[in-house]
This record gives sequence, structure tokens and C-alpha cells, in this order.
Amino acid sequence: MNVPMDVWEVIWLSLQVTTAAIVIGMLIGIPFGAFLGLYSFPGKRLVVIIIYTLMGLPPVLVGVIVYLLFSRYGPLGSLGLLFTPQAMVIAQVLLVSPIITGLTMSAVQAKEQAYWETAKSLGASPLQMMLTIIVEARKGIFSGIAAAYGRAISEVGAVMLVGGNILHHTRVMTTAIILETRMGNFSSGLALGLVLLAISFLFNSFLLIGALQQIQPKRRVRS
Repeated sequence: MNVPMDVWEVIWLSLQVTTAAIVIGMLIGIPFGAFLGLYSFPGKRLVVIIIYTLMGLPPVLVGVIVYLLFSRYGPLGSLGLLFTPQAMVIAQVLLVSPIITGLTMSAVQAKEQAYWETAKSLGASPLQMMLTIIVEARKGIFSGIAAAYGRAISEVGAVMLVGGNILHHTRVMTTAIILETRMGNFSSGLALGLVLLAISFLFNSFLLIGALQQIQPKRRVRS
């Protein structure tokens, strides 16, 4: 079966935008979530409430905010990023970062008491203790990354607003599905939906296999 080049472009751009957003979200969310899970400070409760609130942030609201920031008369309009893949990445980063932060914080808190004192007694530095607990809490962190990836790759409202669904430029799978459905091409929309589902399945399977391989104890070889 010959797949049109336009379809490959849509799939490839979807993967690029989602992967970039997840990587940036991990760089922001994992250290920040680990910090919140390990340390107490004045105002922490308010910060945690804000993080949990942002985990359910409406995508359309994110799209409007990014649109206003990068529109011609917005404070960042001179950058010319509106209706570009970069603007779509920024919108998705705003969506996925709170998810990764919140679930990382929960995973780290679950491991904190068991490993913090042990690492401290062994003379570990604060950074080493944080890295140790992050490694031990990796299963929960992987779950957060999987949830964030599903949110990003299936996002349509924000990317439609800031990307514009421009052919050969900002059209991704979710916006293409909406376009095909509105045009009555239900088979094409369904096919893209199945591709979207397959990509999410492969990504989650990769994370799950990696987590299980790290968690399973090594078997001792008996002589």
C-alpha cells in the first residue's frame, strides 16, 4: 500500500513536536518534581496546589495564552513564532511539564523515607541523594512521562490555535484527523487515528519494558 507523502509529513511532524515537548518537559519536570518531593520550604503547599491545578490545564486555554504571547501585537510577537512548529512545542511543554512534575513529586515522596536516611548515612551529597531517589522512583516517573506523552501526542486544541493546521508546515495527526472528518473522509481520519494509537502503544511499551528491566532483580548464578 502506497502512503501519500503528505501523510508521512504529518506523522513525522507529530513525532518531532511531541518528542521535543516531552524532552523539554522532562528536563523541567523531573528535577523540579524531585525537589518538591524531597524538600520543604515556605509556600510549598501553595506550589503543590498550583502544580496539581496545572495538571488539568485546559489545552484551549494554553493555546490562547501562547497565541496572545506570540501574536503580532503580543509581547513576544517580534520573534515570529506564531503558526510554526516551535509555537506548537511551547504549547505542549506548558501542558506536559506540570504532569511530569506532579507525578515525579508523588513518586519521589513514596521513596523518600526509605532511601533518604540511607543515602545520607553513606555520606552522599544532596545532589547524589536526589539522583539516587530519582533512580529508585523511576517506575513512577516513567508513568508520568507516559501520561504526558499521551497528552501531548493527542493534543488538538492548543496546536490548532498556535499552529494553524497549515499543510506541509504545521499539520499534525490530530489536526489532520479533524480536517479529514469534516471533509467526510472518515476512512482517512480513522486510519490516522489508528496510527496515533499505535505510536502511543509503542512508546508506552518501550517505557514499560525499560522500567521492568531496571526493577527486576538480577538472578544469582549458583555454582
